[in-house]
Amino acid sequence: MSAAPPLIRRYFALAGEADSDAYFALFAPDAVVEDEGRTYAGIAEIRAWRQEVPLVSYEITDVAQTPEGTVVTATITGDFPGSPFAGLRYRFEDYDDNQIRRLRIAP
Repeated sequence: MSAAPPLIRRYFALAGEADSDAYFALFAPDAVVEDEGRTYAGIAEIRAWRQEVPLVSYEITDVAQTPEGTVVTATITGDFPGSPFAGLRYRFEDYDDNQIRRLRIAP
């Protein structure tokens, strides 16, 4: 996990906890999250998305810098059918030291 930039490490630290202002502050106001082919644009939609997904714990298995962005592969464990689920990929396509602008989550 040390290969991931600080903002991405912070994302995973906060993503496994109940919603907090600190988590949502990681995203730019016009950020886009794509999860399982559904797109959530802007903080209001990202907040609604977070209410739909169960809280999970993360075991980071790989971090790769690619032309498309930073890709973190993880096993997630939580209260959902099929838990634990290995190989979920988080592709941070557009971000800087302060905010995430585009994140795609896919198997």
